[in-house]
Amino acid sequence: MNIKKLLFYILITVGIGSVPAIFIKFDNYKNIIKPPLSPPGILFPIVWTILFILMGISIYRIVMSNSNDIDDLRILYFVQLIINALWTPIFFGLNAYLFAFVWLLILLVLVITMTIKFYNVDRISAYLLIPYIIWLLFAGYLNFGVYLLN
Repeated sequence: MNIKKLLFYILITVGIGSVPAIFIKFDNYKNIIKPPLSPPGILFPIVWTILFILMGISIYRIVMSNSNDIDDLRILYFVQLIINALWTPIFFGLNAYLFAFVWLLILLVLVITMTIKFYNVDRISAYLLIPYIIWLLFAGYLNFGVYLLN
């Protein structure tokens, strides 16, 4: 195990995923009508941090594998991570709820594709992404609910 590489992938994932949140005001989340099952706002950074750590471990395992597809998988990983990070300014910064929902669907397709490709290289890497997929599905429900209610 290469601890430095593992920490690099975890920190870069948390960093890229968290940067947009630093520049966005989340005040409007308190004022919008939310669908049933909406968790309190404080839960989101906790869940996302856990998911980003799992994602970082997942890409680390892929990078450390002997696959010939490491470069392509790493590109797919960072593309989906950037698309993930851009959702925050679309939803919270622009209040473009329908566009954010479509953006989230694109992200979900990318993450499912990535999970399948990771599975072909390292099953544990794919399993680590399952909570991410579940959370994206829940986020999609919340996002679409916010669109409909506002």
